[in-house]
Amino acid sequence: MIKTNLSLALLLAMFTLSACSKYLPVSGGALEGTVTAAPQQWGKVAELDVIQLETAGEEPYSVNLWVVQVSGDLHVFAGDNRTAWIENMEYNNEVRLKANDLIYELKANQITDKATFEKFAQAWEVKYGNRPRNENVDETYLFRLTPRR
Repeated sequence: MIKTNLSLALLLAMFTLSACSKYLPVSGGALEGTVTAAPQQWGKVAELDVIQLETAGEEPYSVNLWVVQVSGDLHVFAGDNRTAWIENMEYNNEVRLKANDLIYELKANQITDKATFEKFAQAWEVKYGNRPRNENVDETYLFRLTPRR
């Protein structure tokens, strides 16, 4: 009986969390929306807590992420987690970012400069209330998103 109640509680918790999946790093496939040119200034996109980022592996792979603007460019961060989307971007740095119903075709370039990482960490703290857990630029995956040219 206890095992059944525990299983039911776990199942209910998973269902509840999935209802809030826009805030979780849940993966999906190709993004749908209206493809549009990247704006001169990210303004409202940078204000969003969560965006969706699609990478190109064998099949399109998308994930929900936090986003921070630094020096006019958007940045996404995976900490020290070498995830599927990180591996995809290392193979092909062309990505698609979805904010609301708009999709922007961008390039993702890894940041390895400590000064830029510090600016990112400060912006992250202002936006999300804490600094990144691992701030060693040699161990983490921080990417600047810029328009494709």
